[in-house]
Amino acid sequence: MQGLLEDATSDIVVRIDAQGFIETASANLTQIGYDLSQLLLKPHLAELAEPGHTPALKGRIDQVLSSPMCESGSVDWLEFPIGIPAPDTSETRSLPTWYALSLRPLVSENGVVTGAMGLLRSIERSRALEGEVHSRALVDPLTGLANRHAFCAALKQQLAAGDGAMMAMFEIDRMRAVVLQYGQRTADEIIWGFAKFLETMVGEDYRLAQFDGERFCVMLTGLSSQASRNWAQDVLTTFASLALTSSSRRPHLSASAGLAPVELSVDQTLRQAELALVMARARGGMRVAQGAPSIPIAQAQASAAL
Repeated sequence: MQGLLEDATSDIVVRIDAQGFIETASANLTQIGYDLSQLLLKPHLAELAEPGHTPALKGRIDQVLSSPMCESGSVDWLEFPIGIPAPDTSETRSLPTWYALSLRPLVSENGVVTGAMGLLRSIERSRALEGEVHSRALVDPLTGLANRHAFCAALKQQLAAGDGAMMAMFEIDRMRAVVLQYGQRTADEIIWGFAKFLETMVGEDYRLAQFDGERFCVMLTGLSSQASRNWAQDVLTTFASLALTSSSRRPHLSASAGLAPVELSVDQTLRQAELALVMARARGGMRVAQGAPSIPIAQAQASAAL
């Protein structure tokens, strides 16, 4: 209820003439930098929008002013940014803030449009919330890393670019045993620590993500297959040395990695990396395994035709 009241008190009511110029407005028009009492010439309503959005706003104004039969029961909002003057400056458009405008024609008794009444409502808060929701949908809440959805989107982009890359999938060894012996809280702390460790090991051009609860993915660009293998092995060795503990009450930690070329499709790339990781863990852990390159599609089709 408080949010609704805050929105209502910040709404700006404007009345424009038949040409679209502002005739009157509520006093809070000053919050977007316009004080009608100080202006000799009233501004056109379209002048409120940032330059790139002016044509769309002017088109909406012209549409309303030429439509006396506009249904008053429907509310059609147009969103656009307004350049609000910065404090203590003379700049007119320095801090863009998003508003939504609802506009309805004023029609005389003989059916002539004499102007329109409009309601300007700030939607900056709702746009910020939308951005936050979108960001959370792509970020793992525990580690703060990109999640599986974001990584798959990055894989898709890499495949479309066709530049070639390798993918590494990491997993801490024997995590299920850690959960059973030490509890989920300790496991979460270990996963968080491993994520921070990987952040220090990846290059600037690499993409790091938490694939699921216990597995992490890194897309390696600019590295050959052998160089990727060497890098992954260095990650495992470094992690094992840092995770050494002299206490029997704490788990001794190591990790394994599966490598696969980024090729053919997102599913194929992930499948190869997962299979390679399974092979590495089956050999006792703290190993790097690599999936075999897939047969190119054209070659597979030619083989099937024989």
